[in-house]
Amino acid sequence: MAAPCGDPGGRRPLFRLLCTAIAATVFGTVGAAPPAAAAPAPGTFTGYGFDTCTAPSSATMDAWLASPYRAIGIYFGGNNRACAQPNLTPGWVAHQQAAGWHLLPIYLGPQASCTTSNKRYRIDNTQAAAQGRAAADDAATQAAALGLSAPSVLIYDMEAYRTDDAACRAGVLAFMSAWTARLHDRGHLSGFYSSMASGVADQVANYRTAGYVRPDYLDFARWDGVATVTDPAIPASYWPPHRRMKQYRGDHQETYGGVTINIDNDYVDFGPLPSATFADFNRNGWSDVLARTTSSGNLVLYPGNGTYLDTAAARGLGGGWGAMNAIVRIGDLNRDGREDVVARQSSNGDLWFYPGTGSGFGTRKRIGTGWNSLREITAIGDFNRDGYPDLLAVRTADRNLYLYPGRAGTTLGPRVRVGTGGWTTMSELTGVGDFDRNGVPDLIARVTSTGTLQFYSGRSGGFAARRQIGSSWDTMRDLVGVGDFNRDGYLDLAAVQKSTNYVFLYPGNGSTLQARVRVATGFSGRAPLL
Repeated sequence: MAAPCGDPGGRRPLFRLLCTAIAATVFGTVGAAPPAAAAPAPGTFTGYGFDTCTAPSSATMDAWLASPYRAIGIYFGGNNRACAQPNLTPGWVAHQQAAGWHLLPIYLGPQASCTTSNKRYRIDNTQAAAQGRAAADDAATQAAALGLSAPSVLIYDMEAYRTDDAACRAGVLAFMSAWTARLHDRGHLSGFYSSMASGVADQVANYRTAGYVRPDYLDFARWDGVATVTDPAIPASYWPPHRRMKQYRGDHQETYGGVTINIDNDYVDFGPLPSATFADFNRNGWSDVLARTTSSGNLVLYPGNGTYLDTAAARGLGGGWGAMNAIVRIGDLNRDGREDVVARQSSNGDLWFYPGTGSGFGTRKRIGTGWNSLREITAIGDFNRDGYPDLLAVRTADRNLYLYPGRAGTTLGPRVRVGTGGWTTMSELTGVGDFDRNGVPDLIARVTSTGTLQFYSGRSGGFAARRQIGSSWDTMRDLVGVGDFNRDGYLDLAAVQKSTNYVFLYPGNGSTLQARVRVATGFSGRAPLL
């Protein structure tokens, strides 16, 4: 491609001068071609990086390709950002990414009310959550203006603060929880930078606190000169893997390619979060839950954010579901990129397909009759691996478990027996995806008489011998596979406690279920969960 200011004959110097000036302003480098669309930042990167107050010019960045660094922290927004950013344009962003730089977007907004820094703007502890949401909205807008597409990791810079002020520390947590949840709503991922003694210590202490939306990535400062992302003060199971960054040296000057910059040193180990795999009805990247309100028959979406179900953001998906006695999220049966639902009509046993739109449903289609002879209708994913999601159901007459394979044209194929005898002794059957990661979707079921929870590993044409993974599950209802709810790479299970109507998440680890975490309250009169 010819340079945009090319003049092979050299007869128009004034034109070249003017064009070069325009190119430098628009594209961030002299003579550069129009930039490609920027990718989510920073992408996958493990190695050395640096951050500096003002984004260097493209010429400086090109010179620093001689350095050992390939990641750079850029202060892209926030009311406490002190440095002017004349170079930070969409063209600059695209140019650096094309050159092989991984960008670490840093947002310097309101600081703790008890900050030890001299930053002017502070968190109002009485309005911390609202301020956190507003900051996240602004950060998402600023990122979009630079061409940083979702899901970029937007890192909040929370400078050190005193640890003897309980209200201040609570304000920081409320602010950051709201910041992370709102970034998820906007399609981005959350990072958090702070000192080990204050901000990081509080994040570690609240990593598993019910209702707290922790940051997805941690950037911790310990100026000990050691380039690593491990630290004895951060449990190994927190922010694993590829979710950490360490600032290991502070202000100093370094020179590469004949150009000197004042920098901080970073060691980065970042990679994209695993997808939710399934159960993402609204397609925001996070698993969610649907539930029917039994009093009205309305179906409601409760969006997830990786830590809890946001009941305040719940929205109706339509009424008339009281006429159904089984409702199941089957997955993307019509292969339009959106999750669908099937439901059985109580009055006649007809099975209906409801194409999901991400915010509701299209026109329904009948895909089966006589389904009142079946129980425990359950989504199992693409069990026969033909590209379409399938259903399981227990036939009451012979107590066998059958697969009803999904087909093109939003239909179901002839049933295939995948389990023999005794399945009427089981209840709360639920598909959990490829839980044990052997390539075939798996099933969890409760033994009705004992309340024990059994795991059935999927195999070609059926299931392996079951093994027990829990007891006392007769205290729970509406067991449902919720994909990778916390996006740690393993599939999870959710259920409602009968006595409290709390929703609990049971995180998976590829073999069994870990200690549960409460993710919602107030689910009385909401059934089934799907």
